[in-house]
Amino acid sequence: MMTMEDRERAMATDAVVLDAARSVERLRLAESQLARRRQTACGPSENARAAMRLILERSDAGVDLTPGEIADHLSISPASVSGILDRLHTGGLITFSPNEKDRRSKLVNPVDRSVDIEDIDPLTARIRDMSVGLSGDDVRLIAEFIEGIADAVDDECR
Repeated sequence: MMTMEDRERAMATDAVVLDAARSVERLRLAESQLARRRQTACGPSENARAAMRLILERSDAGVDLTPGEIADHLSISPASVSGILDRLHTGGLITFSPNEKDRRSKLVNPVDRSVDIEDIDPLTARIRDMSVGLSGDDVRLIAEFIEGIADAVDDECR
C-alpha cells in the first residue's frame, strides 16, 4: 500500500513529466512556425540551412560529401537537393568538384570555410549561449533527453 508520502512524490513526478511533455509540444509548435516563417521571409529554407551545416561539418572532418548523401541525411529527394545546392552555389556558398571515386557524381564543397555555422543559423548561437551557465551534467542530461525526443520524432510514421 502506498503511503501518503509515496502518493505525493508520485503526483509531483507526474506533474514534472506533464510539464516536460507540454514544453516539448511548445517547442515542436515553435519549430513548425519558424519553418513556415523561414520559407517566406527569413532567408534560406530549413533544408538549405541543414544542408549547409552538413557541408561545413563534413568539410571540417575532412570527409567528402555528395548530393546523394545530403539527400539521404535530410530524407528528401535528390531533385530537392539539386534545387537547394543550385541556390547555395548561386549564392556563392558552395562549389562542386569531380568525385574521383565515382565519376557519375560530384562532391560538394564550401567556398569559404571561415563561415561560421552560427552565421548560417543564428538560432544555434543563441541556444549555445543559453547553455553556457549550465553544468556539464545538466547539459548531458538535457542533450540525452532531446536526443530521445528526436529519435521518437524520427520514428513516427515510418
